[in-house]
Amino acid sequence: MSSDFEGYEQDFAVLTAEITSKISRVPRLPPDEKKQMVANVEKQLEEAKELLEQMDLEVREIPPQSRGMYSNRMRSYKQEMGKLETDFKRSRIAYSDEVRNELLGDDGNSSENQRAHLLDNTERLERSSRRLEAGYQIAVETEFPLAGGRRDSAEGVENFETRERLNIPLLVQIWRRQSDEACRYLKC
Repeated sequence: MSSDFEGYEQDFAVLTAEITSKISRVPRLPPDEKKQMVANVEKQLEEAKELLEQMDLEVREIPPQSRGMYSNRMRSYKQEMGKLETDFKRSRIAYSDEVRNELLGDDGNSSENQRAHLLDNTERLERSSRRLEAGYQIAVETEFPLAGGRRDSAEGVENFETRERLNIPLLVQIWRRQSDEACRYLKC
């Protein structure tokens, strides 16, 4: 019986060495080869589990006085199997993250790119606000000159009332508030 167990041990050792080697190569392979390698490792893990079950059955048939040594070996092999499964899961997660990034075109800098894009838009909004203010200032100076004496004329009052209805300064304030909110959102 112990010779069968030792044969299973050798098979298990060879199989786990192959699995370990393949798991370490998974993240570096091209996508097509990765799929094949993942499927291959899954099959080999199943084979290793079956070997462990066979070894466990062999240990149960060993007389109780010599079973302790083999039970300790089995615990060690089960721990090794658990470690292989954990490593394989990590390898698959790394593989799935790479596939996700390829599919979505996510290069890991998307939040940085979004932040840069928002900052550019905020700067553009601020430039537009300054141009609007400058245009408003020009409109005030040309339509309602204080030094020209036209302040009391009907035309000056009408232009003033039109400008007040449009409330251009209020529009500028709203625009500034929105740009400030965008800046706070970006944590400028």
